[in-house]
Amino acid sequence: MMERAQQLLKQYYGYDQFRPGQAKVITSLLEQKDTVAIMPTGAGKSLCFQLPALLLPGVTVVISPLISLMKDQVDSLNNQEIPATFINSSLALSEVNRRLYNVRAGRYKLIYVAPERLETEFFQSALQELPISMVAIDEAHCVSQWGHDFRPSYRSVSTFIAGLPVRPVIGAFTATATPEVKADICQLLSLEQPDVHVTGFDRKNLSFAVLRGENKQDFIINYVKANSKQTGIIYAATRREVDSIYDLLRKKGFAAGRYHAGLSDNERKNEQEKFIYDDVQVMVATNAFGMGIDKSNVRYVLHYNMPRNMESYYQEAGRSGRDGLPGECILLYGAQDVMLQKFLIDKSVEAPQRKQHELGKLQDMVDYCHTPECLRYYILRYFGERVTDDDCGNCGNCNDDSERVDITIDAQKVFSCVYRMRERFGIALVAEVLKGSKNKKVLQFGFDQLPTYGLFAERTLQDIKTLIQRLVATDYLALTESEYPVVKLAPPAIAVLKNQSKVWQKVVVQQQRQADDSLFESLRQLRRQIAERDNVPPYVVFADSTLKELSEQCPVDEPQLRLIKGIGEVKLKKYGAEFLNVIRQHQLG
Repeated sequence: MMERAQQLLKQYYGYDQFRPGQAKVITSLLEQKDTVAIMPTGAGKSLCFQLPALLLPGVTVVISPLISLMKDQVDSLNNQEIPATFINSSLALSEVNRRLYNVRAGRYKLIYVAPERLETEFFQSALQELPISMVAIDEAHCVSQWGHDFRPSYRSVSTFIAGLPVRPVIGAFTATATPEVKADICQLLSLEQPDVHVTGFDRKNLSFAVLRGENKQDFIINYVKANSKQTGIIYAATRREVDSIYDLLRKKGFAAGRYHAGLSDNERKNEQEKFIYDDVQVMVATNAFGMGIDKSNVRYVLHYNMPRNMESYYQEAGRSGRDGLPGECILLYGAQDVMLQKFLIDKSVEAPQRKQHELGKLQDMVDYCHTPECLRYYILRYFGERVTDDDCGNCGNCNDDSERVDITIDAQKVFSCVYRMRERFGIALVAEVLKGSKNKKVLQFGFDQLPTYGLFAERTLQDIKTLIQRLVATDYLALTESEYPVVKLAPPAIAVLKNQSKVWQKVVVQQQRQADDSLFESLRQLRRQIAERDNVPPYVVFADSTLKELSEQCPVDEPQLRLIKGIGEVKLKKYGAEFLNVIRQHQLG
């Protein structure tokens, strides 16, 4: 059956080979084995259940968390002449009934639904009559309360499956799952001896950088100006900051959109459509935006604030470079981001155990922002992936050409101060003591009498806090998981105090982007014209990676065009002649 799958891959998707990990997941599902697939954003998770759906008898039900995600994927499938539909709250009851009638008539192979829909008796009874061969659960991490986007409605999925006349094969898909979330997915979805495929979390085409101490608004303006021909997303933590950045960009003449929960449904829909159809180049949004938006040509993702956990950050950053071309992910860190996220956690999380868990994840994110080591290595290690090389060559830390500096003496001063304060206080008070502050608390506890008092008197308080944070990030110090974390000495710090090892550190620098060539720009203009004519998003016509290969290979006829990744038979007939014409004109000068 995999031979037929290979044929459909070329026919519908225009690719000769599966991406890493896809073939194993597809084989597992076609062999009727429950399957968990943990694949990074951009690795092609959707194809792993869409293609088996075409080969399995009957219908595949896809459980998806967002209306925008369903519409986006169904539009793409229909554009490839794959029969699919969605049923959600955006439709009138008459339209829902019409679509269910067409499903019963065998006119669709895939039905996208929200998990909440499974809890309604009307929908359950309608599906009882259908020959369901597979249930695909997208964003499966939502089932776990330890995941970053817990959705209680996902807990009803296993009950729905158990109520079906014949149990279908189950596929669970996610981009971000720690080992404990992976275990929850298997247990809470009642999977039967599942095959678990982890294709790796690494996105080699993405570069990562953390910038501290920047004037954030100035940086945003300069960056968007320097990348004015590129599509990007700017994430901010609050609606107010989204509105502020949006207004700033619009005043500077940039084609910007905005998206947050404070806008009406129609406003959000319109803003999203503008972004998908390339009517705006940059979207400013809270984390409410982006899940499942399969827009392949996003070239950069900027975080105006630090997110509350690594899962959210990696999922949001991963919306850059989904087509496999280079993408840039820059996080602008400010010390106030920590307090903001603590406030948001306190406001949104009630259960004490979960709150403590969220605060622990927040500290992992703070450590990421301060580590002088490879940023990619930090991310992969967080998700439980073993890394043999600690220099990726594609992050702000690894690409810094400055020499590593021996900071052993400074580190010893910090460790000694923590020890003399009996490991009972947080970063702020340790920094105050090292600064030689006359802070009331410092004097109250008699810390002004310690030999470490005022050792960093010439430094700013923020510089001292940053140094301590870096020592936490590199595991010399540890912080307790609590609302007010306490600094503790880790075993490596003891070795440093005993002069048995040294501490080294580097400084982060920013990387620059490269401009696109003229043929690539001409192909993008044609894609935009076709998208407007056919009323589809530009990336549905062709991904940026396909345009890039076209501009590099310059095919002159249909046989050569068939060799380009992303051009299947359907799109060859639809668009081939127009793109060949632009390439020929470019070659003629």
